[in-house]
Amino acid sequence: MSGSTADEIELSTTDDGFLGNRLKLLQPGKGYRAGLDAVLLAASVPARDGERVLEAGVGVGVASLCLAARVPGIEVAGLELQPTLVELAGRNIERNGMAGRVSILEGDIGLSPRDLAALGLEPNGWHHVFANPPYHDPVSNPASPDAGKAQAHLTLGSDLDDWVRFCCTMARPKGTVTFIHRADALAELLATMTGHLGGIEIFPLWPAAGKAASRIIVRGQRDSKAPLVIRPGLVLHGRDGRFTERAEAILRGGEALLLDQPA
Repeated sequence: MSGSTADEIELSTTDDGFLGNRLKLLQPGKGYRAGLDAVLLAASVPARDGERVLEAGVGVGVASLCLAARVPGIEVAGLELQPTLVELAGRNIERNGMAGRVSILEGDIGLSPRDLAALGLEPNGWHHVFANPPYHDPVSNPASPDAGKAQAHLTLGSDLDDWVRFCCTMARPKGTVTFIHRADALAELLATMTGHLGGIEIFPLWPAAGKAASRIIVRGQRDSKAPLVIRPGLVLHGRDGRFTERAEAILRGGEALLLDQPA
């Protein structure tokens, strides 16, 4: 589908608003579609003006563009395997006026450091690297009939160790690596981070007060010797089913998600 015309892609997409409609982003009408996870992940990256940030597995660019909208003075680059999503991400960058600050390249996290450098993605050169890795193991979770959605949600030959290795290879010394993932994958994620990252922070995302966390944000720092910390986390919904005030400020208002902020 990478050779599809713009008109054909337009017919197969939806035009969705993010950050209170500050961003208007095209997404596939069917298959994998970014939502809360991408926005929360972008909000949690501690980027500051003048820094370089890299996203692994960009999709149509939702998280990268949310981050760039929040921190105007950063450079954001991304790597995405699926050509159709790369094409849509490029269009999203243009239509939101971020062509000079955000770039998406087609490529695989399994590329060698030399090949990544040839693409313009220099290893050990990024202040922050972040990712929303595939959530499901194809052995225990049947694939979606939609190929794009299956590729986005299933590991399909790459596991968490591959994602952690890639992100750590790309992050500069003292740089941060941030993931959002299923809460029940925490043990595996921590095991893959051991030896690569220190100062690990675990931040649960509670669907509502009293409910088990279904997602977690986990962040570590290269070359850090600081101990692991479990943060208070974020409650997403109140008793009325609406977003809590803090969640609303992040998801609609585009505010940063500070992991060390009290719940």
